[in-house]
Order: sequence, then structure tokens, then C-alpha cells
Amino acid sequence: MKRILILGAGTAGTMMANHLIKKIDKKEWEITIIDKHEKHYYQPGFLFIPFDIYSEKDVVKPKINFLPKEVEYIQTSIDLIDPDAKRVVLADSTSISYDILIVATGCDIAPDETEGLSDGWRKDIFDFYTFEGSVALRDKLRTWQGGKLVVHITEMPIKCPVAPLEFIFLADWFFKEKKNIRDQVELTFVTPLNSAFTKQKCADVLSHLFPEKNIEIVPNFNVSHVEADQRKLVSLDGKEVNYDLLVTIPTNMGDELIERSGLGDELNFIPTNKHTLQSKAHEDIFVIGDASDIPASKAGSVAHFSGEILTENIISFMNNKPLTAHFDGHANCYIESGYNKALLIDFNYDQEPVKGTFPLPGIGPFSLLKETKINHLGKMAFKHIYWYMLLKGIPIPTVPPHMKTSGKNLS
Repeated sequence: MKRILILGAGTAGTMMANHLIKKIDKKEWEITIIDKHEKHYYQPGFLFIPFDIYSEKDVVKPKINFLPKEVEYIQTSIDLIDPDAKRVVLADSTSISYDILIVATGCDIAPDETEGLSDGWRKDIFDFYTFEGSVALRDKLRTWQGGKLVVHITEMPIKCPVAPLEFIFLADWFFKEKKNIRDQVELTFVTPLNSAFTKQKCADVLSHLFPEKNIEIVPNFNVSHVEADQRKLVSLDGKEVNYDLLVTIPTNMGDELIERSGLGDELNFIPTNKHTLQSKAHEDIFVIGDASDIPASKAGSVAHFSGEILTENIISFMNNKPLTAHFDGHANCYIESGYNKALLIDFNYDQEPVKGTFPLPGIGPFSLLKETKINHLGKMAFKHIYWYMLLKGIPIPTVPPHMKTSGKNLS
């Protein structure tokens, strides 16, 4: 019996297990998935926890609930990937061989990469990119009486690049509508980019929201270190930004397993063909989700769209056929802007977000690059789509893996 081994039972790994179990010849192939964690987290929901919109029950469920019964699930830590021997060494020194390896180990925040950041960690400095961080920030905001709140991006790439924007827009709504202390809160957005977002056309549309919501933006700020005792961010060129409460997105890095195995770049992301999702160094290793270095958003939608492409390519690889399915970098993201409104962007490697309608051309019901209440409803409904469709590998009707150009104003 040949084995497909999947490392990581998060969003991408779970999707791949569900896709492949429907496609493989079970008399010839078996699937094993390894993950050290028992719980599956709906990571887009972390954004809402600090504002008491979501609680633990919205974002946490057992991993086993979403894995096919025919897939072998091993809950343990992984010590090493040995690509030459085609095996993975587990924490107890036993090993598992593979014929095809799918790496879906994701990425995580690394606050220790920035000098001084850990000194004020969970005191005046918080994150919301982890479950524990979002809960701690929720507790802080419940009693915070106001001052200067700074949202800060350390460096790119990060998971879900729109999330920091969503956080500061929701903070404006939260302090005004829920706590009634907006006049006592100064909001500042600090970014290493030269504008609010990685895609310029989208940044241009978003730029009007900052003065409208009385939010200061500090662009081109490449942080050198944090002086936690002085509550101060300092940039490489000597600029300083003071804060009373810092909500930071630390450096994002791939799993330490990738570094130990010598498979990654300086941030532990695996060099990957951006179209076929095959490792550039090992033809029997494929990479999906945040673990790869492809130049697409590190977002759940990218894992979803690329999962359908990767499934085709793995079936081709099993049958010694060329990898003809090509991922186009398709990403689709809601941008929550507060006050029950949101924007929606749909783009790929070559096409920046533009205005239009989605998913039905001319009908919608969602509007691209436009702030609407329908888009907000789509954002809130996505949680159910995630738990009951995406993780189980069920295609979303009218939303194919490749970006559609119909319904978009491309001129």
C-alpha cells in the first residue's frame, strides 16, 4: 500500500484530506495526517473575539470532527522531515514513510524576532493572530479606559493582510458604539508599506476611510525595536511612535520543523512552484497554505482555491502524468469596516482588486471594492461556510478555483 502523508490538520491539511479521499484508489493508496493539536481553530474569527462579537464556541472545535473516517489521524509532534529517505520522524523517534508528502504546517507569529516586543507582551502589547492573544486582548479592552491605541505590522508577509485594517476599523466602531469613549481614544495604524494595503488599487479605495474614521496612518515604518518601558516603537531610520496600548502583528514564520529539516527560506517558508504547488527541491513533496512561499495572500480562501488545484496535480503525479493544473493565485477576502459594513476583494497573481459584482456578474449580491451591508452579511455567514463546506472539501457553487473576470470592471 502506498501512502500520502499530510503534515498539519489545520485549514489546508484538512481540506486536502477531504479532497483526496474522494479521488484516490483505496486499494492502492492510503492517507495519513499528523498534527500535534487536538483543536481546530477558525482563525478568521480571532478578529472578532477582542470586541466580544465571537466567543470560544464560535472558533474552536475538535479536529477529528472534520477528518474523513478513512484517513488515519496521528496526534503527535513531528521532529524532522527526511526527504532523501522519504520519511518523517516523530517526536518519539519512530518514523513514517511516504510516497507523496503534503506539507500544510502553516505559519505562526514570532514576537521574539523584534527586540523588546516580548518585554511588554500581554501587558501593554497584544496580538490577535492567536486564540490566546485574542482572548487576552478582549479582557484588556473590557477594562481599558482609553488613550493611544496603535495597530502595528512588523513586516510582510503576514497571514490575512486585511486583518490589521479590519481590526482598526472595528476598534473605531467598538469605542464609539459599544464603549462610548471614542473621544478618549486616539487610533493610529503603523505599517512598513507605503500605503494601507499590499494592492495599490485597493489601498486607494481604503484611503478615504482613515480620515473619515479619524484614524492616523504612519506608512513606511520599518521597526527596529520596541522600548516597552517607554511604550514606544522605534524605526530603523529613527522615527518614533508612542502608544498606550499596542496591538501588533509580529513577524510571521513557518513552522520550526521546516528549519530543522532544511527545507525553508529565512522565514521557514518552503520554496514552492506558485502554479503547480510542488516543492522546488523535491518532486514528491507538495506544499499548501501558509507553509509555502508563493506570492499569494496567506488566507483561508487561497488554501481553499489552491486545494482544488493541488488535488488535480497529485492525482496526475500518482499516475505519472504532467502537472497540468495551474493555480492562478486566486484570493477572495472580505474587509470588515465597522458599523455592519464590509468591502469585498477578489484578485489573483496578475489582477489587482477592481470594482464589480460577485459571484454573479451584474447581479452580485456582493459588491467588489465597495462598502456595503450585504458584504458584511457575507463576512458573518462565512463562518458557517467554513465549518460545513470548505473544511469538508465541498465546492462553493458559482465560485470556481480560478478567478473569474466576468462581473469585474477591468478597463
